[in-house]
Amino acid sequence: MVDAEKEQSRGARPQQAGRPRRDQQVLLDAAAAVFVTSGVDAPVREIAAKAGVGVGTIYRHFPTRPELVVAVYRHQVEACADAGPRLLAESATPEAALRAWVALFVEFLVTKHGLAGALQGDGAGSDALHAYFVGRLVPVCGVLLEAALESAGKDQPVDAYNVLKGIGNLCIGAADDTRYDATVLVQLLVSGVLSPEAR
Repeated sequence: MVDAEKEQSRGARPQQAGRPRRDQQVLLDAAAAVFVTSGVDAPVREIAAKAGVGVGTIYRHFPTRPELVVAVYRHQVEACADAGPRLLAESATPEAALRAWVALFVEFLVTKHGLAGALQGDGAGSDALHAYFVGRLVPVCGVLLEAALESAGKDQPVDAYNVLKGIGNLCIGAADDTRYDATVLVQLLVSGVLSPEAR
């Protein structure tokens, strides 16, 4: 009987271990959606309602707002990073994968970049987040860029860091100006990088 109970307990562990992680993902997705519509200072009860949990659950996972903001930012960076290999595997061409990923990256910058700005009071924290952002996304962009250029039979005229930096500069102010379409300009930048005339 005791052995049977042990086996049952062992069988339950993976499910129980996985549940907190799934719960946290739901909270982070909900918080990200609320931050986009209501800003990073949105009431915790709004995030809890979106996630379908109590306010106490939010505080149990993320005791302070900065911790929640950092977790959401990292969650969004990871989603963007994970999309790169998937798009490369599923898209018709490497160029299509690069363009689709760049569109996701623009959406991240325009709708989520304020997350990092919310932590500007903490210089070390902001620097660490920026380093994390660069460390995760530059290599992903590099793989996509290299594949697209190789498919076109072109040498690489610029590295992934500069491509992402250029995209970032084109996205500045896009969230505050409805007439400004950063997506179109960024795709034109990609066309320039991939064009035969690019050096």
